[in-house]
This record gives sequence, structure tokens and C-alpha cells, in this order.
Amino acid sequence: MGRRHFLASAAGLGALALAPGWNTPGAEPRPGRLKQGVCLGVFGKMPLDLDGKCREAARLGALGVDLVGPDAFPILKKHGLVPTMIPGGSDIKKGINDKNNHAEIDKRMRAMIQAAAEAGAPNVIVMAGDRKGITDQEGLESSVLFLNNIKKHAEDSGVTLCLELLNSKVNHPGYMCDSTRWGVKVCQQVNSPRVKLLYDIYHMQIMEGDVIRTIRENIQYIGHFHTAGNPGRHEFDETQELNYPAICKAIADAGFKGYFSHEYSPTGEPLATLDKMMRLCEV
Repeated sequence: MGRRHFLASAAGLGALALAPGWNTPGAEPRPGRLKQGVCLGVFGKMPLDLDGKCREAARLGALGVDLVGPDAFPILKKHGLVPTMIPGGSDIKKGINDKNNHAEIDKRMRAMIQAAAEAGAPNVIVMAGDRKGITDQEGLESSVLFLNNIKKHAEDSGVTLCLELLNSKVNHPGYMCDSTRWGVKVCQQVNSPRVKLLYDIYHMQIMEGDVIRTIRENIQYIGHFHTAGNPGRHEFDETQELNYPAICKAIADAGFKGYFSHEYSPTGEPLATLDKMMRLCEV
């Protein structure tokens, strides 16, 4: 079971437009222009349940949590956190690039779009899927077909579908949406303000590099960001090749208004590490 599906069944504030009741007094966001969130992996092996992780995320100034499904929404709400990116029913291996998967994924994704709309969650994740002998052009056409069939539901619901960019070189061999160029082509052909990309900075550093220029040139197609250091997918410290303060400044200067969520695996004490990573991204 992949991380995108496991969390679906696992269990900002101020000027942000949230569903009623999602703002908890005392949960202060980090300073700066980016709306920072977290994935639960940043807590490493800490012996905390979801409630404890949400408590610490809110205390450290996160605005939301990625990759949790409706079962977790009440706990996030308790701590004033937004479900910033929820699973949509597609998978890294079994995604929308294969027409044989469309009926099954469409049913699940419509349900998750509805759940997101009711909870005030802004985004639903979409996975392209494995190549498995499918050419990039065939996968592009299939992905566009799927998204064209569901985009009106997303538009009417005020929810953005975010197609995730992942690397096929190290972590996910065979994954089709492994370049910004391919992902942008999908977005351009679907032509909906509710179909964008989840730009994972770690993954795209591995596949493409040239992160800042790529983000600047394609910011209109990006709906969400994930972070991690490279190499290793750990925190982005002085041993890493990515300059996150500069990347964050470029994203903020480009006028990005979505969420920017941390998705690294810590090598040190998780809470101190998260505080440091979020501080580096205060631009």
C-alpha cells in the first residue's frame, strides 16, 4: 500500500479562507510570505499519535497537513490545521495515464473532491501512474482525457487537482509524470484553473535541476510544493545541494499563493529539525 493511500484512511489562519471552525486560537503561523505545511513523515519515529503530531505542527506554526484523508479531518480541525492535500484515489503505480484505470479512479476521486469541498481542503492529489509500456504521448492523452472528464466537478467544488511530479531515476522507476515539461503539457491541454501540478522540489532536482528558473517560468501551472533535501530526501542543511532560502524567495516573489509543505525524513531530533527547516523558508 503506497503512502498516498495509507494516509487516506489513517485516521492559514488570519486572512486564509477556511471552512468555519478550522481556526484555533493560539495557533500562530510562521512569518513570511509562504503558507507552510507538513507531511507526517517530518516527525520521523517520534512516539506521537496523529493528535500529538497535529499539536506539534500547530505549535511550530504550520498551517496544514498533507496526505491525510477524511478520517483525520476532525483531529486537524481541533488544532486549527487545514488538510492541505488529500489523497484522490490514484496511485504511483496505478494512475490516470492508463485508460483501464479511469473508471475506478474517477469514482474514488469524485468522492474525495466532495470530501475536500465539505472540509475546506484546497487540493486533491493526482498520480500519473507507471509507464508499463505506455508511451509518454499515450499517457499524456489518457491523462488529459481523465482530467477533462472530472475537471468540472473540481471547478464547481472549488478544489484543485494537483498532478504530482516525481523522479523516476531514484525513488519511483517507471513513473510517467517525471518532468515539468510533461506535466505542464497536461495542464495546458486540460486548460482549467483547477488542474495544476504538485511540484516536488526534491524529485525535480534529481530529474532536471534548474529549479528556480523552472519554477519561475511555470508558476501559473503549480498549485502546491513539497520539500526535501538532496541527496537523501532528508532535511535541507549545509550538506545538501539545494538552496532553499533562495528557492523560497523565488516562489514568493513569483506571487505563489498556495501551500508549501515539508516532506523530508529527519536525521536529527524531529521537532528541532522542523523548526529549523521552517525558519529557513521564512521569506
